Amino acid sequence: MSDRISGRRAGALTLLASAQLMLVIDSSIVNVALPSIEADLHMTAGQLSWVVNAYVLAFGGFLLLGGRLGDLVSRRRLFMVGLGLFAAASLLGGFAQAPAWLFAARAAQGLAAALTSPTALSLLTTTFPEGQGRGRALGVWGAAIGAGGACGVLLGGLLTSWLGWQWVLFVNVPVGLAAILLTPALLPEQAGRRGATGIDLPGVVVATGGLALLVFGLVDAERTGWLTAPTVGRLAGAVALLAVFVVIEKRVAAPLVPLSIFRNRQLSGANAVNLLLNMTLLAMFFFIALYLQRVLGLGALLAGVAYLPLTVTIVAAAQLAGRVIGRFGTRTALAGGLVTLTVGLAWFAAIDARGSYLVDVLGPSLLCGAGMGLSLVAVTVAATSRVEPRHAGLASGLVNTTQQIGGALGLAVIAGVATAYTTGPGTGELVAGFRAGFLLAAAIAAAAAGLGLVALRGPAAVGSQPT
Repeated sequence: MSDRISGRRAGALTLLASAQLMLVIDSSIVNVALPSIEADLHMTAGQLSWVVNAYVLAFGGFLLLGGRLGDLVSRRRLFMVGLGLFAAASLLGGFAQAPAWLFAARAAQGLAAALTSPTALSLLTTTFPEGQGRGRALGVWGAAIGAGGACGVLLGGLLTSWLGWQWVLFVNVPVGLAAILLTPALLPEQAGRRGATGIDLPGVVVATGGLALLVFGLVDAERTGWLTAPTVGRLAGAVALLAVFVVIEKRVAAPLVPLSIFRNRQLSGANAVNLLLNMTLLAMFFFIALYLQRVLGLGALLAGVAYLPLTVTIVAAAQLAGRVIGRFGTRTALAGGLVTLTVGLAWFAAIDARGSYLVDVLGPSLLCGAGMGLSLVAVTVAATSRVEPRHAGLASGLVNTTQQIGGALGLAVIAGVATAYTTGPGTGELVAGFRAGFLLAAAIAAAAAGLGLVALRGPAAVGSQPT
């Protein structure tokens, strides 16, 4: 297959990556707007976290369902339904007059994202056959994921400052509607699997409940404490529900997640690496933002601008990732990206309480961006190649699930360690906590690199991998 992407496929790729970018941005775009939302809707500090958590919980909880539905029904139609629900929920959220109204809208956004994101990835992997063409396409996809968090901070600052917090939600409406209108012209119809016997409803209920409870336990652990009854109870309940889910999947005729898919060593290994990779990413963005604002004294808007070198490097590295994978293979490219990310995070661990942006942030940002862009693409290639087309949606749902759970787990654990090392209210004590957090993130990235080398074995180049 030619390395170049045809005109129609380029249009399809632009549409799918833009939709994914919108979904990723919505995980962070509200962060800058939280003070304005708190004042306008008269929220308490405890309520405020649910503006973020409602989205994360629904997104993470329904991802397996969204991925599997894409294998059973028309993927193009499901993609359009997800976009429509996301636009409608965003519109309702922007008009919110009470906290509960906004929380419900954010949860509906999360559900819509869970339907849209894995479907978009499965559309991409079935539109672009395995080879360097898919590697290039996933480079654009990886850029959307990696840059989305930083873009959300910047865009949220601009919209909140100029138009008001409501526009961090309203902005999704024209984007979503435009994507729906373009979908029939740019994306081919992909019918559901013939002979499908329907949805495994018990599996759906138990898996969704288990994943949502797991994410809830993780995101709320910093507030309640790791060894408290609420956290232990939620995490134990999540483990119990997921164990019941495995039993259900072994017995039903048409399981939500056929357990045989995990015999694919590359898929299983790549998702384990993806979990560890995303444990570092969300925590990295979190600590950089705090350092820029609380230590260097930058405002929300300038802090967003300060992310631009990191964002540009992620995009550039992701664009080059297809060529790197094609030449050296997925395994080597992934290990190289993770080692680069590890070095960048270790460099961040040397930040100084009296530091500066140029000395303490810019250099490690460029290294982390390069490692992140390459790693995100390589791990997605590994997790979605060698998968039968009839399981493309499920494979995409698993990638998104490990991404969401990894992010929640990493932020909870790494932020908890940083808090433990923050022994006082001063800037020096705060930076000591950041250093501990960055060091732990570097150790996790190094572990991901080692796991990738062990778990991902196969042909040297993606172009040579069998279907």
